[in-house]
Amino acid sequence: MTVKGIKNTIIVIRRLTVIDMTTECLTDVCQIELDDAQEQALAAAAKALSHPARIRLLKILSQGQCLGSDLVSNLGLAQSTISEHLRILRKAGFIDAEVQHPRTCFSIKPEALTRYKALLEYLD
Repeated sequence: MTVKGIKNTIIVIRRLTVIDMTTECLTDVCQIELDDAQEQALAAAAKALSHPARIRLLKILSQGQCLGSDLVSNLGLAQSTISEHLRILRKAGFIDAEVQHPRTCFSIKPEALTRYKALLEYLD
């Protein structure tokens, strides 16, 4: 790398670190109402939704019930991977599973999405 290239890089870095002084910063954070229980619940729900495959599963299930085998054939992921994602979503309360041996039918819990939306309002 040439010296000229290094100087250009430094200039770009300096431009990225410019602080907008027109925005006021909080001066008294102690006045903000905090709720540990809501923060824990929101973090747990966000963790359950933190993988794109889980978001896709919820999107599919938002259209109606689906057999686990159909989810595997349509998502292009291994059966064990889909099962793990479904387990996480079920444990977090986002989906329900009705066992109809030897198959399992999965469905979304609309009240879980409503609860998650309410948890997000905590950040407003």
